[in-house]
Amino acid sequence: MKALLYACLLFVPIVTFGQAPVEHYPVDPASVAQAGVPKGEVLKFTLPNSKIFLGQMHEYWVYIPVQYDGTKPACVYINQDGIQNKTPTVFDNLINSKEMPVTIGVFVSPGRIVAADQKTALDRYNRSFEYDGLGDAFARFILQELLPDVEKQKATNGRAIHLLKTGNDRAIGGNSSGAIAAFTAAWEKPGEFARVFSGIGTYVGLRGGERYSSLIRKYEPRAMRVFLQDGSNDQNSYPGDWFFANQMMERSLQFAGTDVQHAWGEGNHNGKQAEAVFPAAMRWLWKDYPKPITTGESKNVMLHDIVIPNEGWELVGQGYGFSEGIIANAAGEVYFQDIPNSKTYKIGLDGKVTDLKIDAKKASGTSFDDKGTRYTVATGTNQILSYDAKGKEKVVADGIAGNDIAVAKNGNMYVTAPDGTDKPSKIYLIKPDGKKVVVDEGLKFANGLTLTPDQTQLYVSESASHFVHLFSIKEDGTLANKQRYDWLYTPDNGDFAWADGLKVDTAGRLYVATSLGIQVADQAGRVNIIFPVPSGQPANLCFGGSNFDIMYVTCKDKVYRRKFKTRGINTFEVPYKPMKPRL
Repeated sequence: MKALLYACLLFVPIVTFGQAPVEHYPVDPASVAQAGVPKGEVLKFTLPNSKIFLGQMHEYWVYIPVQYDGTKPACVYINQDGIQNKTPTVFDNLINSKEMPVTIGVFVSPGRIVAADQKTALDRYNRSFEYDGLGDAFARFILQELLPDVEKQKATNGRAIHLLKTGNDRAIGGNSSGAIAAFTAAWEKPGEFARVFSGIGTYVGLRGGERYSSLIRKYEPRAMRVFLQDGSNDQNSYPGDWFFANQMMERSLQFAGTDVQHAWGEGNHNGKQAEAVFPAAMRWLWKDYPKPITTGESKNVMLHDIVIPNEGWELVGQGYGFSEGIIANAAGEVYFQDIPNSKTYKIGLDGKVTDLKIDAKKASGTSFDDKGTRYTVATGTNQILSYDAKGKEKVVADGIAGNDIAVAKNGNMYVTAPDGTDKPSKIYLIKPDGKKVVVDEGLKFANGLTLTPDQTQLYVSESASHFVHLFSIKEDGTLANKQRYDWLYTPDNGDFAWADGLKVDTAGRLYVATSLGIQVADQAGRVNIIFPVPSGQPANLCFGGSNFDIMYVTCKDKVYRRKFKTRGINTFEVPYKPMKPRL
């Protein structure tokens, strides 16, 4: 840390009016080749044809320290844009002084699609495409293509290359767009990359990087350690202000409980200060190794209100064709549908899953009324079906190609009928006497739905957008005051949030199953939290258990649960007026 402060504080800019400062930084001894320090070797290789970034060719270099003998796996550092910051020399010195572990360096060039005729056509240069976007594509490229290829290579003396696999044993870094690529890889895969070096990071509006300063605050703390460097004369242009964005990143990481350090200077968009502080950053990133990096505490108020420390997702069951609609009965027992196999399962209070042996007719959504009757949307027959306590089936309504259902305390049923992503959806009201009425048309794939705790309003998720719509319920059960109310986050690789199942709790918070996980919005429609689900995109959710404080989530062929501090509200319960929201 002393070396870090030395590198930062002894920079004295020479300023000429109207120009960026001339940058002079003290040279860290680790950046200079030292007599008696053994020098590792650097080898160059080529990845000719990526399958993740289709058709792209990458060159990469591998640094192998002398101390690596090939008998056991080494730590690894990955850097974008090839070799930067005098890394081989820095690693020679820091490994020799035992200020960092034995580490193999992998330095990869940005991908490009090579033109068939180099004389008449230009290659496609995909640096921004690879580096600046959010999402897990670049992380998957490293994990599935780059590192496996590295491990096929050998040192000049025949030593095999073996790399450690956990995030605690890996660091990743880069400058500018290479820096945001490094951070994104770690953000998407913290279990694979836990230590990040970011020089003059491009956290601005090129391909969504400006969203990080907001997104980071909405997730639970992640076991990462991040070093940020930038200068006050960095670029301020059409996508944003680099220096301001880097400071916002630091503030957001601190807010989220992530271990973060920085080196701010007065330089412009170059790698001079990054090179100067790189040795000190490596000492800090690898401090206390192999002790695992731990998380801090988030300052997100809603997280504190609902999350129980050390409670995570627990797998309830797996192996279903596709698990979907899920709901709890008055006892807190949970029912869910396996659509392809036309099965209904019950999860008891003990967590045991039972096949109810009911022909569910490819049912999706399901809901209970206040008498214990369960209703399903049978997509296989375009019917709404009911099942009494003994499992006796009854047809409630015909001719509805529905998706999900919510049954109010007064017996009114609301059903979404999507009819694909390219046609206007319908919302049906089915009265207790069986009369059905179309109460809304026009949403883009209307999907999940639920009532507000006081049952005066209806939430409907619009999958083919990033909104949840909110309607007022009139005295006759029809809908009014339609608004795009809840604004949801979308993944980088999709145009839609793909919102599906919805539920509320006693505080009036809305829980939405989306592509990014469970997004939690306050009563004012603002997403405060995003909970990723282990298997990826969840389909539906409910609150179950005897106190309705356990969230159950259907996700592909699996079902998960997690206990929270809050209590869910069911549509069959007596309407409940929550507290007024913070505005």
